[in-house]
Amino acid sequence: MTTGWGFADFDDHEGVHLFTDPASGLRAVIAIHSTKLGPAAGGVRFWHYADSDEAITDALRLSRGMSFKNAMADLPMGGGKGVVLAANPGDVITPAQLEAFGRAVESLGGRYVTAEDVGMSEASMKTIATVTKHVSGLPVAAGSAGGDPGPYTAMGVYLGVKAAAQRGLGATDMKGVHVAIQGVGSVGGGLARLLAKDGARLTLADVNADRAKALAEELGAETVAADAILAIEADVVSPNALGAILTPESIAALRTTVVAGGANNQLATKAEGAALQARGILYAPDYVINAGGIINVGLEYLGLGDQAEVNARIARIPDRLIQVWDESDRTGAPAADVADTIARRLIGRG
Repeated sequence: MTTGWGFADFDDHEGVHLFTDPASGLRAVIAIHSTKLGPAAGGVRFWHYADSDEAITDALRLSRGMSFKNAMADLPMGGGKGVVLAANPGDVITPAQLEAFGRAVESLGGRYVTAEDVGMSEASMKTIATVTKHVSGLPVAAGSAGGDPGPYTAMGVYLGVKAAAQRGLGATDMKGVHVAIQGVGSVGGGLARLLAKDGARLTLADVNADRAKALAEELGAETVAADAILAIEADVVSPNALGAILTPESIAALRTTVVAGGANNQLATKAEGAALQARGILYAPDYVINAGGIINVGLEYLGLGDQAEVNARIARIPDRLIQVWDESDRTGAPAADVADTIARRLIGRG
């Protein structure tokens, strides 16, 4: 990885674009990591950051992750990410800001394709689409690829959790397997419902405690405080909230055999992959297991398939995980490092 421009997460990015629109109050970052395989695809999130450097760092990390995710999902797309800075926690993005962001996307001439992420919705994508065609995740007709990526991400994570449980626990099914889920929004909540149907034992946590409690009552699950979920004793810990939650401290406190979840950039630094391995914990690299959403919106944008093709590609996520784990066993390298190596090879940076 090449460090540059004062940002440790700068990784030979092809472009890092900063946008302001005084009329709407938009402040945004679009980072393009690679277009080797195709247009740089990745969602845009609306989030409050402590400062602009933190926002740029997030865009750098997320765009690199999208390069790797798209490559590992066999999509003919590169990796990019958009970040729109919220002035205050709890702010909601305005239509004028969405339009301004759409103009920013349009100015890049198709090198970046945006989609829904944290703080955005299908309605947000519809507004952005009024000023640029380089957007995916729009409402679609039944049977077509596209639409809200959340349920497709949840399905991929579910299949990956089952593969990880089989690999790490020898579980032939999920009945009675204890899964601790951090974050029960679109992805974590969808995962919980799928696992509940399989008879898994669930413990849920969310920064919105009421949301976790309501889902737990629906599914017959237990809840714990959001800051306690990673340290509870469970067969599988599944992070499905924001990233950088696997730190030296949190890894030391883990009481699990498997970590497999849909959150992006779960490892605080590269070293945490080795720390998980040293503790004998099987890790499902996040950008491999959570690729279902980008598979859905990517195929929509490219016009390459229908719902059946989306489902078929998501069903191959466990195969890619098994490839990573097999190579990790063979080489002794942490699973996270192996996934990076395979992805870099696929984008011509091996």
